[in-house]
Amino acid sequence: MLDIKYLRANPEEAGKRLYDRGVTGNELETLLADDAKRRDVIVEVEVLKAQRNQETEKIAASKRAGDNDAANKAIAEMQRVNQEIKALDEKLAEIDANVANQIAHLPNLAHEDVPVGVDEEANVEVNRWEPADYQNRPHAFEKKPEWLKAHYEIGEELGILDFERGAKVSGARFLYYVGAGARLERAVYNFMLDEHQKEGYTEILPPYLVTYDSMFATGQYPKFEEDAYQTKGDNLSLIPTAEVALVNWRRDEVIPDNELPISVTALSPAFRQEAGSAGKDTRGLIRLHQFNKVEMVKFTKPEDSYEQLEMMRENAANILEKLQLPYHTIVLSTGDMGFGASKTYDLEVWFPEQERYREISSVSNDEDFQGRRAHIQYRDENGKLQFVHTLNGSGLAVGRAVAAILENYQNEDGSITIPEVLVPYFGDTKIDKTNAK
Repeated sequence: MLDIKYLRANPEEAGKRLYDRGVTGNELETLLADDAKRRDVIVEVEVLKAQRNQETEKIAASKRAGDNDAANKAIAEMQRVNQEIKALDEKLAEIDANVANQIAHLPNLAHEDVPVGVDEEANVEVNRWEPADYQNRPHAFEKKPEWLKAHYEIGEELGILDFERGAKVSGARFLYYVGAGARLERAVYNFMLDEHQKEGYTEILPPYLVTYDSMFATGQYPKFEEDAYQTKGDNLSLIPTAEVALVNWRRDEVIPDNELPISVTALSPAFRQEAGSAGKDTRGLIRLHQFNKVEMVKFTKPEDSYEQLEMMRENAANILEKLQLPYHTIVLSTGDMGFGASKTYDLEVWFPEQERYREISSVSNDEDFQGRRAHIQYRDENGKLQFVHTLNGSGLAVGRAVAAILENYQNEDGSITIPEVLVPYFGDTKIDKTNAK
């Protein structure tokens, strides 16, 4: 949530920065006009409360003097003032709700070094990494070999990914991992969690159902309610990412400053309606309604948050490099960033069959956007309450990592070589038709 004081004091600057984030209407002008009305009503209420106090003093003085007429007149005036205050309080509550709703729909402001642009075309590549044996991999061939397959074809031929029965049971964009497929998924996320623990993250097993307030705190609600799966009757939603549960873990708290930064990680399923994605990635593991993800979240002081962002980016990159998967990193433009982000790095892993990079991790600094919404604070060296900065990142999307492994480690005979770091977790060096089940 944005700071209304900043918006009031810097309307032109804020308007330009919001325009860069895709707010092209008169939302800011309307908000500031309603905020001015709100402050005018507050002044009216304070004036009336002062008048009520004066009438109360008149009543007491008149009664002490035995002047019942004056006392009754003052009582009548106080009652009139009370009615005006009640009416203004109701008006103020309505304006407050309206102002809060408008602010809740405004995206975060971009950091000054984020590239300005309307979409992904303005994103900027900052690095590219490939394994030492890159030239021996299928994706290095100038022309794709005939035997090179998409990850879903590999999985279906080995019998380790069952999309047909997933659709039968749950509908489109669901699947069963079978045998070695399930073991590979488990190996991948256990490896990720162990790596993050080594990097200083505390592992958490969070709830998968959260309240409306929790979804509001991290910015999913009210703007993106259509993307969530909601239960009937109890105001609960299935989490679209463990970020929601992890950030809300410290909601409405004042964190002792000596605890910061706090780094936590969690494996959880992510549930997404994928509204508006009809026709996109209809096959495979890229865009599912339910998928596993290892999430990283940090709570930091403002002055530390961008250093921590770089560390989180390195934590995600570490997973890809140890898996020996080629990737590149891009900085997202103002028009391509998520709603709550001030700056986002996307790590995209190479898919040789598609001959393109696909997102596998987004690492974002939300600055105090979520801290304000979730009321998460700490006391600075002067004892003053400040909002924490929150950061979140995928470390990584597990299904996409499995898909990237299947494509990048496939062999001409249809088998899959297991990345060396996963062998202790998986228990074998290869997947083929003899051990797929």
